Amino acid sequence: MIDILSLETYCNELLSVDDFDDYCPNGLQVEATEQVTRLMAGVTACQALIEEAGRWGADALLVHHGYFWRGERLPLRGLKGRRIGALFQQHTGLLAYHLPLDAHPVYGNNRQLGSRLGFADAQAAPVGRSLIWQMRLPQPVSAGDLAQRLTDSLGRKPLHIESNQRRLRRIGWCTGAAQGAIEEASALGLDGYISGEISEPTVHLARELDIHYFAAGHHATERYGVQALGRHLAERFDLAYRFVDIENPV
Repeated sequence: MIDILSLETYCNELLSVDDFDDYCPNGLQVEATEQVTRLMAGVTACQALIEEAGRWGADALLVHHGYFWRGERLPLRGLKGRRIGALFQQHTGLLAYHLPLDAHPVYGNNRQLGSRLGFADAQAAPVGRSLIWQMRLPQPVSAGDLAQRLTDSLGRKPLHIESNQRRLRRIGWCTGAAQGAIEEASALGLDGYISGEISEPTVHLARELDIHYFAAGHHATERYGVQALGRHLAERFDLAYRFVDIENPV
């Protein structure tokens, strides 16, 4: 057991949240309980996940995508009001970590995705606050081989924008909505770049930058950081723990 404010303090320090200028507040977003003995983790604090937390009796819900995004409407009404109201009603506190959870060298989404793909020697790109991770493969692979590895690892076939017929030696990735970093990936000299989402301009950029691009799914690429962090917290503070994956094809 641990009180939820102490749990927040530990997570904030572990993930170095003060180092990030994020699009949302990181840490305890909804203080609906005091003590935590049962911790549930999930990717997004949607209504279905909140209801699962209530049925299981979770004291705290740990997510990557929480609430209060920059620029959104402030009133707690409608969908937002129902979600937050349910958390208070069932006494489930909400902890959310966005960019700090993407970036963490051990529990982060990018580290965990690399591990899942078998890229044990991956490293963060040495460019300022870049979130891109990269790996130089021992042997070059075809774009088709990398697409199949993504399919096998994530259970989802990626959308591949092919630029050339060369084999891939240097691979980079950044989970979630990181398609906008494709120019940075090209500047790093990568042969292939993986993110979660794709936008209309990404297709043209990939072709003109001569880099293979793989859109592997926002949800699919960001399931693993929150699981790694949740397991760590459960072990450190002797908490009952459960991860719930609310299916999302995006």
